[in-house]
Amino acid sequence: MTTDVPLPSPGREIQTLDALTPDQADAVLDLLAEATRTDGRQAVSEQGRLQLRGGHREGVRHFLLTTDGVLAGYAQLEDTDPVEAPAAELVVHPSHRGHGHGRALGAALLASTGKRLRVWAHGGTSAARHLAQVLGLSLFRELRQLRRPLAGSVITEPVLPPGVTIRTFVPGEDDAAWLDVNRAAFAHHPEQGSLTQQDLDDREGRPWFDPKGFFLAERDGELIGFHWTKVHAEEQLGEVYVVGIRPEAQGGGLGKALTAIGLRHLAAEALPTAMLYVDADNTAALKVYERMGFVTHEVDLMYRTES
Repeated sequence: MTTDVPLPSPGREIQTLDALTPDQADAVLDLLAEATRTDGRQAVSEQGRLQLRGGHREGVRHFLLTTDGVLAGYAQLEDTDPVEAPAAELVVHPSHRGHGHGRALGAALLASTGKRLRVWAHGGTSAARHLAQVLGLSLFRELRQLRRPLAGSVITEPVLPPGVTIRTFVPGEDDAAWLDVNRAAFAHHPEQGSLTQQDLDDREGRPWFDPKGFFLAERDGELIGFHWTKVHAEEQLGEVYVVGIRPEAQGGGLGKALTAIGLRHLAAEALPTAMLYVDADNTAALKVYERMGFVTHEVDLMYRTES
């Protein structure tokens, strides 16, 4: 694969860091907020935003693009997957677009990874597709955001498998057991399955965290599944944040029951709409969610190098 070197831009610099200072993190968050206002969607995932703070994190690097000393672009690279190429997200400030900064960040990412790279394009915009083409990247993964109404709609009555009981998560007491189930349930999904105690602590410290919406399924005193819901208060959206079932407990309808329990909780919170994310090639999950009234709202695309 060959990638043309972007034309130099007067005053443009790209700094690569293992950790951001509080001021740098604030500047990146301001940039992301401005991009969200313009684009109508987040340019960097929740995990990426959480990784802006807290000092050095293994495998994470930050790329700050400045022009005449002003932050104009940002990229984050995460190299924690033992098999797949490093994964990146990038964004250019709306007032600095059209000057080759996205291409420059992409070229810096390629150079730093030896041209082994995966890049997320949230929303799959035409500009993102063009940048991927310019960088020599090919479409690799499609992540769909599905939505369904909650207000005034019927939610499936949950039917639990025999011997299964439901309770809510207790921070500090259920952490280790949840991490173990999450690791087992998502062994095939490195982004979710590799969550650590620090990742869990990060989420428990966010304003949206509410253990009343974090449901645990137990059988014979053992945690076998969960449904963690999330409320996006500003957007008035309830999210099926993550549903996980131990491999040996799958296939008995527990996932569907947990999903229904979470949806009923979100509806009781007077939220009008629910959302979730699912890979487009996960046809079994798609069929389940579509039968529960979900339809595709938008897509995120991941591109990668051929090597």
